[in-house]
Amino acid sequence: MRFIIISGQSGAGKSVVLHALEDLGYYGIDNLPVRLLPAFVEELARDQSHPIERVAAVVDVRSPRHDLHEFESLLERVTAMGARVEVVFLEADREVLLKRFSETRRRHPLTEREVPLSEALDHEARMLAPLHQLAVVHIDTSHTHLHQLRTLVQERIGDRGAGLSLLLQSFGFKHGAPRDADMVFDVRCLPNPYWMPELRGLSGRDGAVIDFLVASALVRQMDQQLGDFLAAWLPCFERENRAYLSVAIGCTGGRHRSVYLVERLARRFAGDFPGLIVRHRELNE
Repeated sequence: MRFIIISGQSGAGKSVVLHALEDLGYYGIDNLPVRLLPAFVEELARDQSHPIERVAAVVDVRSPRHDLHEFESLLERVTAMGARVEVVFLEADREVLLKRFSETRRRHPLTEREVPLSEALDHEARMLAPLHQLAVVHIDTSHTHLHQLRTLVQERIGDRGAGLSLLLQSFGFKHGAPRDADMVFDVRCLPNPYWMPELRGLSGRDGAVIDFLVASALVRQMDQQLGDFLAAWLPCFERENRAYLSVAIGCTGGRHRSVYLVERLARRFAGDFPGLIVRHRELNE
């Protein structure tokens, strides 16, 4: 049984992830109490005539609070029962979460009459620390809308086969570095097409921008050395049975240099990682 446990901050998109997995055929359950994890898996495994092989459950602060401290030991029990467990943790910037709650007028599960939303978010982060530490994949939804998140989940998590799931993403430092990246490379030292008026409105996938960047020896050197570095070290992560790896490349605005280099790396590694995912955050992809 593949058992995906979805956790994270309220307002970060846990329900979206659960529904995306349900659309892929996962048996989904929301707000599963932590203490019921072993009993839940045992009950699902009992019916051998109609076995359920893919399960997704949301576990968060709505569970009895003292139970969250037992999460690691309960997870070990579930794993010993034969389930292949993966914890997916969703988070977002504080300002984004505050805006989402104000726009939807939803009530945070930890807010009370005398507890403001900002304090509830801090308390929630402390309570979820055990789940955050055990997560095999983190997803920062600060810059991700609903449809992007559904697509990312379906591509990266839902039907992942054996081997390393590699995500290559570009971003702009002026919008903040992604918190869910395992490796971050800064390429702001390279020549910037933004300062060419005729290139400013284009992206790193457009021919004119590509020509501009290819003409630079520095860009060619960065391209070669980034590719060689990943080629040397990605197999090490695979040998350690790493399930997910996210590599982020950032420039100032996230539209030219980083996009070009991610596209170059994607072409280089597509044959080695059939499930490779490319995401250009500032292009809304």
